Amino acid sequence: MRLLGRGGMSLRARLVLFTTAALAVVCVTMALTTVLVQRAHLLDDLDQRVRDAAARSQGGARFRGGAATDLSFLEEQGQPAGTVAARVEGGEVTVAQVVAKGGARRSLTAAQRTALAGIPADGTLRTRTVPGLGTYRVASVSADDAAVLAALPMDAVQDTVHHLIVTETVIAAVGLAVAGCVCAVVIRRQLRPLGRVAATAAEVARAPLDRGEVTGLTRVPAGDTDSGTEAGQVGAALNHLIDRVESAMAQRQHSEDRMRRFLADASHELRTPLASIAGYAELMHRGAARIEPDVAWRRVSAQSARMTGLVEDLLLLARLDEGRPLEAVEVNLATLVAEAVWDGRAAGDDHDWRLALHLDVPATVTGDPARLTQVVANLLANARQHTPPGTRITVALEATRACCAIRVRDDGPGIPPAVLPSVFERFTRADASRSRGQGGGGAGLGLAIAAAIAQAHGGRIDVTSEPGRTEFTVTLPTAG
Repeated sequence: MRLLGRGGMSLRARLVLFTTAALAVVCVTMALTTVLVQRAHLLDDLDQRVRDAAARSQGGARFRGGAATDLSFLEEQGQPAGTVAARVEGGEVTVAQVVAKGGARRSLTAAQRTALAGIPADGTLRTRTVPGLGTYRVASVSADDAAVLAALPMDAVQDTVHHLIVTETVIAAVGLAVAGCVCAVVIRRQLRPLGRVAATAAEVARAPLDRGEVTGLTRVPAGDTDSGTEAGQVGAALNHLIDRVESAMAQRQHSEDRMRRFLADASHELRTPLASIAGYAELMHRGAARIEPDVAWRRVSAQSARMTGLVEDLLLLARLDEGRPLEAVEVNLATLVAEAVWDGRAAGDDHDWRLALHLDVPATVTGDPARLTQVVANLLANARQHTPPGTRITVALEATRACCAIRVRDDGPGIPPAVLPSVFERFTRADASRSRGQGGGGAGLGLAIAAAIAQAHGGRIDVTSEPGRTEFTVTLPTAG
């Protein structure tokens, strides 16, 4: 996959361009600095030679004497070709000569002399352009009543600087080309993991996340998730994001499955009493002689009560799911549990009921007494309905400074292992060993309601089960 930056230029091209530009700036800066330093060094050397030539001219004028037009000191050995010497009076050049190749001297023209006029005899170096000769560095010094002038050409300095500029330009161009190629290769190799990360992201984006179960999303390879590199950090972050997305989608799918199952179970539970009510109503409408009106009304009332209880249970779960506040008062669990056990014994006297209290501190919690009573009643009804007669049901209450625990234990057949993980889900029922057939049963909402109420009170409910021992534990925080 091609990584694009702004303006449609690929990220690799932008990095190569930026790196090359940075190297070009460095090269230009170094080359310019080198040229300026070299030029300054050459000018210093030339200026020193001009001063020396002026000093020789001054000395020759003093010791040789002669007329004001005498430049015989140029005949001294060691004068380089292109050296210019002149006599100056009143700011005007009276005579000027240049040393030609081979040592011959040639007089300057009037225009050339004019270019050298007006230079103060203070020994300061100046640059003048002499027609036909080029650019010179010039110095003028006094010699008795007159002044002498010496000048040397700057051609050597300019040629050296020019050659240096050309050489550095060629070297810089070649170096930049090589550096650009190397940068392109290196950047391309460094960006390959980022390209694979982008390809993974694009593949995940094409997945049908809006429908169906989402599993097996593509991940960034482990080699591209090294936290020591920037590209590896991006790859690791993308894998973490994909894990979160896959987990969220799985939870959504699970929630949708639970909702569909919930609606199907609720519809099934409501359909049965509605069918019975409709059947009895039809029989009464037809005036069937085989059924007495009182019997029909009792059956209709029973099915209506059953349907009303189911609707109320569903409404309670909906309110708990919404987090509606419950009544918050201090509740004595010892009294509440004892009363619930007496009610359970009255409803199921064919079971062996036991109550045990282990109280280190008063068993007081903050909550809704009616709902907490419903929790204990649901657990006792569950134990009574799903165990055979003669089963021992033990209810124990434990209280410490941190929490209170209500334990409901029976020695019945136990909960099937396949049902145990979902025992607190709505409309969950066990198999025949703990079904309606043995003592009746509800719609499978009792334990779900108990768990929701315990959670609303800041507690929880747990279960352990094996053949001969099933124990539900409700844990609630102690008041205060």
